Amino acid sequence: MSELFTWLTKMEYTKPFVLVLFFVTFILLIYYVYSNKKRSSRLESYKNIPFQNDDEHSENKTESNLDDNIKSK
Repeated sequence: MSELFTWLTKMEYTKPFVLVLFFVTFILLIYYVYSNKKRSSRLESYKNIPFQNDDEHSENKTESNLDDNIKSK
C-alpha cells in the first residue's frame, strides 16, 4: 500500500492518472445524460428555462406595476 502512495506522489505518474480519471468520468457523465431518451429530451428542454423566466418575470412585473399605479390613484 505504501508503494501506491509513493507512486502517486510523483507528478509524472499522477498527471496522466488524473487525466484518465477525469476523462472517464466525463464520458460516463455524457453517457448517463444521453443514454435515456426521456432524460435526454427533458434535459434538452431545460436549456430555455432562463429565457422563459425572464419573459414571464418581466410581464408579471409590468402587470404588477400597472396594478400598483391604479391602486395608488
